[in-house]
Amino acid sequence: MKVPFLDLSLQHRALREEVLAALAATYDATRFCLGKDVEDFEHAFAAALGYPRVLGMNSGTSPLHVAAMIAGFGPGDEVIVPAFSFISSAWGVSYVGATPRFADIEEGTFNLDPAQVAALIGPRTKGVVIVHLFGQPAPMDELMAVARRHGLFVVEDCAQAVGARYRDTPVGLFGDCGTFSFYPTKNLGACGEGGAFTSRREDVVEQARLLRVHGMGRRYYHDRLGFNFRMDGFQGAALNVKLAHLPAWTARRRAIAQGYLDGIKLADVRLPEQPAYGQSVWHQFTIRHPRRDALREHLAQQEVGTDLIYPVPLHLQAAYAKLGYKRGSMPVAERICDTCLSLPIFPELTDIQIEHVIRAINSF
Repeated sequence: MKVPFLDLSLQHRALREEVLAALAATYDATRFCLGKDVEDFEHAFAAALGYPRVLGMNSGTSPLHVAAMIAGFGPGDEVIVPAFSFISSAWGVSYVGATPRFADIEEGTFNLDPAQVAALIGPRTKGVVIVHLFGQPAPMDELMAVARRHGLFVVEDCAQAVGARYRDTPVGLFGDCGTFSFYPTKNLGACGEGGAFTSRREDVVEQARLLRVHGMGRRYYHDRLGFNFRMDGFQGAALNVKLAHLPAWTARRRAIAQGYLDGIKLADVRLPEQPAYGQSVWHQFTIRHPRRDALREHLAQQEVGTDLIYPVPLHLQAAYAKLGYKRGSMPVAERICDTCLSLPIFPELTDIQIEHVIRAINSF
């Protein structure tokens, strides 16, 4: 039985008529850059997920760049970033000339280790990027206590955690701002690139609003250096359609994850942990095994798709070689990169396919 790692065509086939009708309405009204469709999505996203205000942007990377600008990070500053994440978590810091200071992670949740963050803080530390990786909320009480004690600007990277909550509060509202990605493979994916920015702080949101559109408070009057980070109308229209389905998709991801947690019995497999403080939205279901490559080959022979997310930690990426990190400097992140394997987890998977994945793993 074939089980793909991800098949976006199933979701888009089911929503085809509804999405195409929304895109046609946007096209006929020529609402191509921001406009009503994006505004409707911003309001709906905020209302559905519990945010006071939301700004749609053109990608998940742009709001991280905006956050670094608002924080005032710059040359000579250091910003703590987890060593295990997608590289865009560090890009915003680098774009403004500041230096990412990579921190190791917790073994079970793959998120920032508060003790490691506390140990890295020095006179040049100005902020921290907290990533809610794979849909699992990070340990926010401990991380925020460290950040507030040292006056750090906190950016929450919620790219993989749309709908996740920490102790009943939506992720993205603990720090100074939260950022989202709607890349097509995300739990809530656009038909192209898309992202969002949120904050409890009205002053932060207003700065982000300026930065999103050329630093322009009113047309042709530019108050500060800005960017073209606008969400386009087609993405707003598509996301408006998809947002209504997010609760059902999240429930299905959680059911699939529970099936894996209950059914995978292979010796030496380490399953992802879910602390009591939050419930994951399971963007990825990532296991670990000391013979990861052999297990992956076995699953491929059983027609089970997998992926390596992520094979190289950020501190060992070539883009950051100049920072001088060596293998051994982030032992937990490195160990996870060497042993992690992500399994299929998308809402359209059938129970029969899930059972096949479990059998294939247990037969290794």
